[in-house]
Amino acid sequence: MKAMTPGIVKSQTGMDHISWNILGQTYVPKQMTEACFSWHATLPPGTFVPPHIHPDQDEFLYILEGRFDLLLDGQETMAEPGDLVKLPRGIPHGIFNKSDATIKTLFWVTPTARLYDLFWALHNLGPKADPAEVVAISAAHAIDFLPPPEDAK
Repeated sequence: MKAMTPGIVKSQTGMDHISWNILGQTYVPKQMTEACFSWHATLPPGTFVPPHIHPDQDEFLYILEGRFDLLLDGQETMAEPGDLVKLPRGIPHGIFNKSDATIKTLFWVTPTARLYDLFWALHNLGPKADPAEVVAISAAHAIDFLPPPEDAK
């Protein structure tokens, strides 16, 4: 992994001109070191990341545009522009765009662990990807999705 160099990563660009399609969402990696990985995410209306756990990473979201509905450790809440969402390692969380507007946010995790590799593995699976395949790929990269709630079955 490369050492961080000083500079500015311009808007609409990312590391090595990468832009991932992650289940209908657009993720643009901004910076990565062994200690930290950041990316800009665009979540169209109706998209979400189901409840999951990062056993070995703390995760943060800084909301730029739109409103997130969140499930944090079993509690429903929301975040709006200017809010910082703190997701400590080991705490279950899910993020949802239940609005009619696109959400833009800056994510970062510490340490990086295998998340960068996970995004490459999920890239272009499409919004109708097999959930079992997504769960298996994620588990192989140390992200554990939770089973759906009983009332959703």
